Amino acid sequence: MSPFRIVIAGGGIAGLTAAIALRGPNRHITVLEQSSLNKEIGALVSLQPNASKIIQSSWGLKNELHGAREMVDEGFRIYNTDGKLVNTIPLLARTIYGSERLLFHRRDLHDVLKEAAVSPNRKGEPAVLRVASRVVGCDAVAGIVALEDGERIEADLIIGADGIVLRKHVLDSEPCAMPTGHSAYRLMIPTKILEEKEPEFCAKINPRDPFTSMIVAHDCRLVMGPGRQGEVYGIVALVPDDQMNEDPHAKHSWVSKGDLEKMLKTFADFPTWVTEIFKHSPDLGLWQLRDLDPLTNWHHGRLILIGDAAHAMLPTQGQGASQAIEDSEALGAFFEGVTEAPSFHALTETLEKEQNIFQTRYARVSLIQAYSRQAAKPATDKGAKLVKMKPDEFMDYNCKYSGAKQWRLEQLAN
Repeated sequence: MSPFRIVIAGGGIAGLTAAIALRGPNRHITVLEQSSLNKEIGALVSLQPNASKIIQSSWGLKNELHGAREMVDEGFRIYNTDGKLVNTIPLLARTIYGSERLLFHRRDLHDVLKEAAVSPNRKGEPAVLRVASRVVGCDAVAGIVALEDGERIEADLIIGADGIVLRKHVLDSEPCAMPTGHSAYRLMIPTKILEEKEPEFCAKINPRDPFTSMIVAHDCRLVMGPGRQGEVYGIVALVPDDQMNEDPHAKHSWVSKGDLEKMLKTFADFPTWVTEIFKHSPDLGLWQLRDLDPLTNWHHGRLILIGDAAHAMLPTQGQGASQAIEDSEALGAFFEGVTEAPSFHALTETLEKEQNIFQTRYARVSLIQAYSRQAAKPATDKGAKLVKMKPDEFMDYNCKYSGAKQWRLEQLAN
């Protein structure tokens, strides 16, 4: 019986969760990661209830997530520039959605997922993770992935979790991501440093409290929260491009470096009790937020795109990583029971046939993309059709998700 050979291009959250979801009898899974160290940068990442439910319940990784020092986000707190709390929005996620919104240091989450993908103690064969393996092309119909060093790897299923190279093998032309008019600085500060060096800030906003805190002023937005059970404090600072003191168009990648002195100039109108904390971040990232319309297709032949490769979205709903996890769950659900290499016809039917992976995922993810764009207005207001849901209704839409097959049945019933 020929094994089901699966090659996953990309060793980030999307690629590793796809490997976890697809593990099973007689399956050979190879994850190709272009970096040599397979390390994630320092930043906070959130898993919304729709995703934390999948990882903890469907994949049985609740204890592992706890070991990654997750924070349960209890809600949102909004402060004015005097440090006065003006609104609290509790997030009763477990009561309403059956799971919590979890905050992680990105590296900790990545390590948990990597271990689950390659562990010999889970069902199916462990995935093989190959680092320093840059994918430069593929033959989607023949099922061949080409690496930079000339190696060619055959696969029955190719999963594009890194879309820069593989999108062109699905689409007629590469889509162009357009600037939204906003950029984002990214900071990560040890909480002990804040408590020792910035008592005024800590007296107003306790960096160990399990809440996402926001300050909105001067057309800028600070979104802040704890990670590693209060050990670190993460900040994302959203800034209009026309207020930047450095060139946002040169910062396409979210791992680009920012300039602290220029950031301080940008936030000069903010009170010093806020801006003084910026200098304590060991690293400062800056990336221009770019928007991408929904792709017309995600798959061709034996290749399917997932995660940001298929549906890059703005961070305003915090659903980017969570939607990648939903994609992975869908792959596992629709290939469940496949224990030998599927024929080309059977595989492409699973990818594209009505009621299967693409049709199940496309409408939902495209709507979440649209709402994420809408939530970032006016920067992204290009006359797009509005999503006619109130925020609480859309929160329900996001978080009451219970897996791809159940979702498809509910949509057909409606």
